[in-house]
Amino acid sequence: MTYTVYGAAGSGSVPVEAALTLIGAPFEVIEAVTWEGEAERDKVAPVNPMRQVPVLVTPDGEVITESAAILIWLAERHPEAALGPEPCDPRRAQFLRWMTFIPASIYSMYWVRDDPGRLGGDDPAAQATIKARTAERIAACWEQMEAQMEPDRFLLGPELTVLDLYVAVASRWTPHRSRFHQVAPRMGQVARRVDALPELLDLWTRRFPFEGAWGG
Repeated sequence: MTYTVYGAAGSGSVPVEAALTLIGAPFEVIEAVTWEGEAERDKVAPVNPMRQVPVLVTPDGEVITESAAILIWLAERHPEAALGPEPCDPRRAQFLRWMTFIPASIYSMYWVRDDPGRLGGDDPAAQATIKARTAERIAACWEQMEAQMEPDRFLLGPELTVLDLYVAVASRWTPHRSRFHQVAPRMGQVARRVDALPELLDLWTRRFPFEGAWGG
């Protein structure tokens, strides 16, 4: 009963891999570095016509795309891991709110950043402006999220949820953790706590270490 994850180191598949690690469910990763060209994107095409990662294929053969949907589904499918508030939990509304906010307001910016020519054409100046403005937009969204949360040990209280995993990974992307800690210092403390979870240290080292272009 093994899950299959289509993903890549440093990508949106990493919080999914982290959730599966904490759940204790066996999984295999099909590496598809989709930002490196058509051949890599073609690896994902059989399970996702958008040719994007992450994709989760369940042990029953069901295909789930979109990182937030995968994380919410895993939390619900494996309640024994306690990685998400149940419908009757008073934290549920804010859990769904922020699990939706991240892909809608932050994650979506990377479709533009990965290839600014999609909107800026061949004009280098336009592309540079797009990259600068999307970085500022991402930072502003983290700042807005910070202003509307009261983190405890984790973002929604004393217990870890998949929202913490999502933020811990997405906050490593441009404009990187240094800016994230400036605009969202309380959320930054939570992210550092997730970074240090003993159960995930090996995963972080293999799949998203603080080095090179990923910064820290």
